[in-house]
Amino acid sequence: MPLSPAAPRKKLAAIMSALNEEANLAAALDDALGAMERLGIDGEILLFDDGSTDGTGAVADRYAALHPNVRVFRHETPQGIGGCFWEGIRLTEAEVIVWIPGDGENDCGDIFRYLPLMDHVDVVVPFIYNREVRSPARQLLSKVYKGIINVSFGLLLNYMNGTVMYRRSILLDLELENRGFFYQTELLIKTIRRGYLYAEVPQALGVRVGGTSKAVSLRSLRAVVKGYAGTMASFHVLDRHGGDIVRDSVTWVRRRALAGDRGHS
Repeated sequence: MPLSPAAPRKKLAAIMSALNEEANLAAALDDALGAMERLGIDGEILLFDDGSTDGTGAVADRYAALHPNVRVFRHETPQGIGGCFWEGIRLTEAEVIVWIPGDGENDCGDIFRYLPLMDHVDVVVPFIYNREVRSPARQLLSKVYKGIINVSFGLLLNYMNGTVMYRRSILLDLELENRGFFYQTELLIKTIRRGYLYAEVPQALGVRVGGTSKAVSLRSLRAVVKGYAGTMASFHVLDRHGGDIVRDSVTWVRRRALAGDRGHS
């Protein structure tokens, strides 16, 4: 009896983490699911109830029962957005992955629209163009953070903590040290310093319905400082001249093509 053909990999996996987001989760899921349908994306949502003590889990279960492309995973204790993201890349076979928050602040359509750009690069990095939706203090904090990271690690990024899209294969041979908010910056440092091609794109930021952002809590800020210090301490072991590029990447293909063109010139 012939074997059935393997199911094709989904193009996009959105990894969503939610900690006590009962008031915001439904809107965040509606936004992500609607964007996938509107843009014709074959995708799935890996939803992590990251130790919630409110009704977040009930909302998650309701959506999973209605939508086959929503999968729910639970943590008894919070593992952090980095922990959820890192677990998610091993639970999906999708070609491209992106983290989206469960608070509904990010417009998923505004980042999903750039999925075709992944045919040309391995990382798509969004930056916020409607910064006025955030308080002056939050804008100043972001500006200082951006300056410190760019100077410390030789980058030229406009924003580091957004809904970055990665080709999944380029992350599989990396080690993630941070499980909190600094994980996003750590992965950008490691992938860009390794030499993977990336593109920056504009993205709009929405306004959460309820609650307050956990990104600027004292606990999160302490974790960011710790993550920064740890990454700085190990920065000398990062390959400043690129490093190994995985073959299942646009960067590898384009470098091979460039080498071939030079060989025939």
